[in-house]
Amino acid sequence: MARGKFITLEGGEGTGKSTQAKRLAACLLEFGIKTLTTREVGGSSAAEEIREFWLHKEDKHWDPVTELLLIMAARREHLVHTVWPALETGLWVVSDRFVDSSRAYQGLTMDLGLPKVDAVYNEIASGFWPDLTLLLDMPAGESLKRMKARKGPDDRYQRQKLPFHEKLRASYLSLAEREPERFRVVDAAQDEDAVAKEIGRVLAQCFGLQA
Repeated sequence: MARGKFITLEGGEGTGKSTQAKRLAACLLEFGIKTLTTREVGGSSAAEEIREFWLHKEDKHWDPVTELLLIMAARREHLVHTVWPALETGLWVVSDRFVDSSRAYQGLTMDLGLPKVDAVYNEIASGFWPDLTLLLDMPAGESLKRMKARKGPDDRYQRQKLPFHEKLRASYLSLAEREPERFRVVDAAQDEDAVAKEIGRVLAQCFGLQA
């Protein structure tokens, strides 16, 4: 049985990753491809427990390296218990966030550096990378407006001011520029249907899919 493909959605807060992950899975089903949707931080039982602990601690308690190691521990659980087993059965896996979140947030925006983040990641994942990463991109001011408009609890990243989110956006775009063979940048400032349509075109182009 052929191994499934691993597709990740990345981007700043409020760019529509969760919504588009669901629509991406529905799009793949139209191509006759069964998928598993998942998320980070989380995606397995132990990783979800780590997520709750991680999200709700106050800023003052976190050293950036400690935070990185905690997230990577959750990522290892996610890979071992969810992602890799699904791929081996032939399922395609769609993940709302993955390692590029650590690279953008901790590595570049919080200045730990990409070499440190990538070194820890390679220890837990042995060089495993997504087949395709969709970067949902929009101006930071627009993403903040979307976050304020939606209901529900926020986390400490969502409470950061505009300069943080502008730096985060630049960090993501820098990653996409470094790895154009893996990344595709999608204009997330469009309406939901237009974004989903653009993602469908990218999928067809990258994987040669035909309905």
